[in-house]
Amino acid sequence: MNEQESAAWLGLITVCQLLPAALDSQLKQDSGMTHFEFFVLSVLRFAPEQTMRMTALAETTSSTLPRLSHVCSRLEKRGLADRFPCPEDGRATNVRLTPEGRSALVRAMPGHLATARRLVIDALSPEQLDALAQVTEVIRGRLDGDGQPARATPFG
Repeated sequence: MNEQESAAWLGLITVCQLLPAALDSQLKQDSGMTHFEFFVLSVLRFAPEQTMRMTALAETTSSTLPRLSHVCSRLEKRGLADRFPCPEDGRATNVRLTPEGRSALVRAMPGHLATARRLVIDALSPEQLDALAQVTEVIRGRLDGDGQPARATPFG
């Protein structure tokens, strides 16, 4: 890599390491949940009937089924989500956001958004935000494997 490429790559890797830990720390302190749990609950909130098949939820959250199953077990124990057999396919399992899960998500949102604003949004000019959105769209398209803009999630 040349100097420009190296600086960009190391900057990206550093942010990818530091940002999740900062988001986890804030959410754990304020809401008792991890950033991944928050993400799972957010995806469910925007799903039809706030319910998804576990396989679709794993795909949407870029998770493995074993990791997602472990997280859903923790969410179930806290009453934030529940799992049940899929009515269309008895071999599949659905996961649903509970009213308690929706309330926990709503309570967690202000602190999470304030942290995102403090760490990223407010640190950048409008032009830098546009550039960041363009750059991350290109990278997401490559990571999704089809080279196309990534499908929308609750966060973009």
